[in-house]
Amino acid sequence: MSEVFSPCEDMETDVKATPQAVKRWQLSGTEAPRSGTRLSTWTPLNNRQSNLQLFEERANLVLHWFDLWTDKQRKHLLHSLLTRCTKSQLTYCGDLLTETLPVTQVDFAAVLPRFLSLYVLSFLSPRDLCSVAQVSWHWRVLAEQDCIWAGRCVRRGWFLPYTPAEKEFGAWKNHYVSCVSTLDWLTPREAAEQYGTLNRPSTGMTEEEDERRKERRIRQMIREKLQEEKRLSLRTRRPWGSYTKQEGVRCGPNSRMTSSSWPSLAWPPKSVESSSLCLSRDGGQSMRPAQSVERVQAAGSFSERANKACGALSSFTYRPAQRRAVSPIHHHATALLLLLSNRVPAYEMVLSGAKAGVIVVVYEHRGALSALFTQAERVVSGQTVQRLGLLAPGGTEEIDLLQSRTLSERTLLAPDLREFWKKLCGLVAPTADGGGIDIFSPLAASAPGVALIQALSALTGLEVLAPMGLVTGSFQNILSEWSDSSVRVGLSDQQPAAPALRYVCEDVLQGWCRQAKWMDEALGELRVCLGPQLQRVSLQARGRALGHFLWEKIGLEELSVSKDLSEALIEGLAALTRQEETIPLEFLSVFLSRWSEEKESEESPEDKWRTGGANDLSLAPSDSQRLLPELPQMVLDWRGAVARELHHSECLYLGRLGSVLKLYQEPLTAALNSNRAILGYADIQIILSPVTQILELNRVFLVDIQARLQQWDADQCIGDVFVKLCSSLRVYTNYLNNYTTALCTIDKCRETKPAFRAFLKRADRTLATHMLSLQELLLCPVWRIQEYVTLLQALSLHTHPVHPDHTHLSSALNTLLRYREFIQKLKRNSDRDRLLEETQQMIRGCPNLSEGNRQLIITQDAALLRSPDEQIPDCLRTFEQVSDVGLFLFNDALVLTLRNIHHTPFTLAHRCTHTFLASVALTSLAVREITHTRYVCHAFVLEGPCRSWVCATDRGEERSHFLSALHSAIHSALTPHQ
Repeated sequence: MSEVFSPCEDMETDVKATPQAVKRWQLSGTEAPRSGTRLSTWTPLNNRQSNLQLFEERANLVLHWFDLWTDKQRKHLLHSLLTRCTKSQLTYCGDLLTETLPVTQVDFAAVLPRFLSLYVLSFLSPRDLCSVAQVSWHWRVLAEQDCIWAGRCVRRGWFLPYTPAEKEFGAWKNHYVSCVSTLDWLTPREAAEQYGTLNRPSTGMTEEEDERRKERRIRQMIREKLQEEKRLSLRTRRPWGSYTKQEGVRCGPNSRMTSSSWPSLAWPPKSVESSSLCLSRDGGQSMRPAQSVERVQAAGSFSERANKACGALSSFTYRPAQRRAVSPIHHHATALLLLLSNRVPAYEMVLSGAKAGVIVVVYEHRGALSALFTQAERVVSGQTVQRLGLLAPGGTEEIDLLQSRTLSERTLLAPDLREFWKKLCGLVAPTADGGGIDIFSPLAASAPGVALIQALSALTGLEVLAPMGLVTGSFQNILSEWSDSSVRVGLSDQQPAAPALRYVCEDVLQGWCRQAKWMDEALGELRVCLGPQLQRVSLQARGRALGHFLWEKIGLEELSVSKDLSEALIEGLAALTRQEETIPLEFLSVFLSRWSEEKESEESPEDKWRTGGANDLSLAPSDSQRLLPELPQMVLDWRGAVARELHHSECLYLGRLGSVLKLYQEPLTAALNSNRAILGYADIQIILSPVTQILELNRVFLVDIQARLQQWDADQCIGDVFVKLCSSLRVYTNYLNNYTTALCTIDKCRETKPAFRAFLKRADRTLATHMLSLQELLLCPVWRIQEYVTLLQALSLHTHPVHPDHTHLSSALNTLLRYREFIQKLKRNSDRDRLLEETQQMIRGCPNLSEGNRQLIITQDAALLRSPDEQIPDCLRTFEQVSDVGLFLFNDALVLTLRNIHHTPFTLAHRCTHTFLASVALTSLAVREITHTRYVCHAFVLEGPCRSWVCATDRGEERSHFLSALHSAIHSALTPHQ
């Protein structure tokens, strides 16, 4: 190239040229040959010095233009340059700006994490926190957090009277400000006048003013106590209109009411002579028999209702005591405490039949001893109960108190059980006051059971009663005679099942004892489907019924009546619910009259003492004489009673087996022989042939029993008959081995053969089959083995060791005990297989569960949680629920499932579906509990080899039960490897 392109000349030409000339130059420049320049930069490429000089000149030119531009143009240029910079160039710009304009002040609340900002603010005083809240909205949000103000309120005893809503803000701060604003501040001068100073003590009050002040304080305290007790009684009484009079419960002057429902308080005495407080329900008044008799004769039947109203009223009114009256009657514990396990079949029926004055505690069978005692201690509220009842699954030798704790003679002296019974019996009145323990399992029917009764009585110092097991079938042994640890030979001084009738009404108890096993099937499905809904609906129904009756039907807030009349009306209606009156309005009028007399008599205690005291207790002697039964003085042969019960129950047993042959085998065989077969010969033999063998064996057994009973005396033996039966137990073994096959054959033929289905529909559940189906009749031999064990235990207990029959009875009992254990093992294996099969069908996409000796221990519903930041400590970490999960704990693995809830339209029922999520072997699983905070509660962490899950249950008890079972399963799984 002959000449060098001069950029300076080009610039001068561009300044003077027109836009058309610039355009022409650009077009002509693009056609020039590429000789060492680039048109995009006008920079020579082969001359380094020229490049630097040209760059400096153009940079100066741009800076000159930058100085001449406006602020808007400068910002536009900077924005364009920064958007074209790389990340490293932007970093350089940031560092340069930091050096030029160093940061000397910064908002720590905007830089530090939230929990650190709250920790810094927690050191400020309340006044400083209020100042901080005025800085900005962000600082106000931090300064009014509940975690800062809740501790300050709680330390001063200022508790929030309600639970803040989920999105409520600043509740604890507002409560703190309101409490501080209502404090009674005293100036130094006022404090000196009231309390005095070091140099000048306060003058004090006169003796008369001091007495008046004390009297006002006592009246106010008792008034507040009465209001609290009335509120408590309204909360604990039964719903309006739901009362049904129960047998053995009377209301009147001598009625026994629970002290928790209607406590009595004595008013402070108004006279100087009477200085003692009367805390008994009757007040310890003296009686005037003459006046009482005149009233009874004059009033007639109307006085009976008046006495009832007075008796109901006397439970919550007061009467002053006189020094010259008879000694006050001490108020003994009248309430009964019944511990009812939720593992008992159809326990809801027992709960519905509880008598008045019985405190029923339905406890979780999977729980712990400490939780059971805490639950019992909480419901009694510091009172002393008269007797303690225990209704839990058990037999003649032990009681399944909890799932993990069995009560027997061997385990009673374990440290935890011994401590539990010592604490629990501290809630029961002593034996001198009628205290004791009633166990609903037939422990008195066997020698190990009697030993357990004796050990428990020696440990607690209380009388322990249990059924003697002389009645067979389901839970009917509760209806038999009850006995303590002594072996009696005489007739009891009380009717059968008398201890149980203290707790439950007789009709309900008899129905439950006979039908518990049948009702449990229906109630089991009801618990699964509607359990949570029924619990919530029952709580809502109680409050709605009471509120609807008081405020909508009666409308007390609209009545122009005094406060005393409103209270009297409420108490009268409450007393009416405890009665069964044919004329309720007359009873209510009598009650209100008595209330008015009580109020008027407060001014004259002497008149009330003379007129009302005798009337309340005038019928006491006649009632007590009527309640004392005539005790028979005869001797009863307990061995003969057991033998007769054996014969009676054996006849019923053979009648049921005979109905199987008569109503099922004979018609099916006749139809087969007449070429109109309903079932084939092989199916008939599989289903009914083992029953024929058992029937032949037990007919011989019944003949032997009848022969011994015809010649019964004190030396008669019956043990050799049982030994003969035990030698042929191979028949029962064949029956039990074929039992599952027989049931499967019945189900298969019922589905595939319509004629057999119609035949079962005609034959099942008729009077001839004792209202039982064919499948239920085939279960009778299994039940009969348990009945044999109970009766043999009762015979052995009442047979002297030197009796010739004792050796045979012991041998037969040991054989049948081993055989019962064999049956229970078969049942456990069947339940395990059935449960695994149901679980396999319940979980979609689940691997095969029927492997090895796998057993399902427990299932638990939980919520799967997730934390946005895993680095924050657990006490400050927040969690959000991801989904609902199901935890299925097996003896070797833990299976997690995704749980979906589907509600049925127009009903309260819902169903759950499970989808397989993960499974972890127990040998590689670790469990860690999360401390309860305001952000999460009842949570725990399951840590597997690859990942972990944070789960939370709805209640703390559920978490305790599940983690206890999980720890035990992990320990059992690790033990063989160690």
